[in-house]
Amino acid sequence: MDTPKTRVVIAGGGTAGWLAAALLTRQLGKLVDVTLVESEEIGTVGVGEATIPTIRAFHALIGLDERDFVRATGATFKLGIAFENWTRPGSRYIHSFGDVGKSTWMGDFQHFWLAARQDGSASPIDAYCYEAQAAEAGRFAIGGDAQVNYAYHFDAGRYARYLRERCEASGLKRIEGRIARVEQDGESGEIVALELASAERVAGDLFIDCTGFRALLIGETLGIGYEDWSHWLPSNRALAVQTRSTGPALPYTRAIAHQAGWQWRIPLQHRMGNGIVYSADYLSDDAAQALLLGSVEGETLVEPRLIRFATGRRMRAWEKNCVALSLASGFVEPLESTSIHLVMTALTRLVQLFPFGGSTPAISARFNAMARHELEDVRDFIVMHYHLNARDEPFWRACREMQIPDTLKARIALFEEDAHAYQGADELFRVSSWLQVMLGQGVTPARFHAVARLMPPAQLAGALGDLAKGIAGQVRRLPAHQAFVDRYVSAT
Repeated sequence: MDTPKTRVVIAGGGTAGWLAAALLTRQLGKLVDVTLVESEEIGTVGVGEATIPTIRAFHALIGLDERDFVRATGATFKLGIAFENWTRPGSRYIHSFGDVGKSTWMGDFQHFWLAARQDGSASPIDAYCYEAQAAEAGRFAIGGDAQVNYAYHFDAGRYARYLRERCEASGLKRIEGRIARVEQDGESGEIVALELASAERVAGDLFIDCTGFRALLIGETLGIGYEDWSHWLPSNRALAVQTRSTGPALPYTRAIAHQAGWQWRIPLQHRMGNGIVYSADYLSDDAAQALLLGSVEGETLVEPRLIRFATGRRMRAWEKNCVALSLASGFVEPLESTSIHLVMTALTRLVQLFPFGGSTPAISARFNAMARHELEDVRDFIVMHYHLNARDEPFWRACREMQIPDTLKARIALFEEDAHAYQGADELFRVSSWLQVMLGQGVTPARFHAVARLMPPAQLAGALGDLAKGIAGQVRRLPAHQAFVDRYVSAT
């Protein structure tokens, strides 16, 4: 006897909704019946155009062909983020996706680099990272001998449409309509159905809330509160605008600090994505728009779009038979391009913990604990960028002087005192990420592990010199990023 399929109803489309539809239909298609409800009347935030390398593994799970995806979404390749003016005006460093140097089991690479720097024989830290050097040179390639850790820049609107076309072609049911009411069971409080403005009723067993900041299901209906993190992440506004490209696409995102926040520049095949993130307590909307439009390069293609947000997290992302994704579950701001990654990891957890026998407190508790730990890790990493600065404007002084989470305080102290960095279990950011940002933001460790002194200074200098020379040689053999993209999308 066949077991009835679990009815999954996704409330809302956009990137989150269609990623959910893509994974569930691809991986659990024989076990679930998926329906997506969205309204063309309701817009999506849809400005997230930068990603991190984990997206490639998720694309494999949903069966995307990379070349087809790059063509369909106007994508370019991303090796990291250039942080400009963050420590102070004129400062610059790259947080790349690559590993920095070579480590031993007794001590990570930074200890050896710090010893060599003390001896006067070390190059800048990014000389020992292939991805950082390729980014600086504007070069990129995949395939053959080019082993590189990369992600993408792409058009979020095109991405959602691309996912939708694939899902609908595979038989997914999409219902156009605005949700007018959420029907709950009188005894359990679980969601039973969505009632649309057309009076159509969409019943389900599991509901996925992709309704954005409104959080119609998890927040408005089930009453799950929001933990505000604005005392750590004070930016609460963003303006986004698209411009014509004025030159070759670089293989990295630019994050440029300004007096009360930062600006992004994200190169696509067909245009440049631009935006400004800021705190309304320190910069008015009009001043932010003037700053943004006064700094973009190329003709603007649309009017700037204002997005208001509050950083933080939903107290529980899974409540009863409802799972919240993306903005409905929390928002940490786009600085390290983690928004789409967080959707993808949440969906991976959902598949692994899928409640085929109905939602239980144990399953939801496990999901919520994992989601909270993951988001707090991302939060700490982003807070660090703001806190470690030497700028002199009121916004930046407040960030430098604020009380930070104890978890982050301990990490910074560990690096400041003894040059140790770590990646905890199930944490996103690797040792190389913490290393690049803490050094880039001006932290100078007081000491380093004495294991680095077991190697004679001349031998250490020679080893580091050979490593940097080898990386430089590899990078010189790479084509220009723009030339690679042009060939990649035109190939048959």
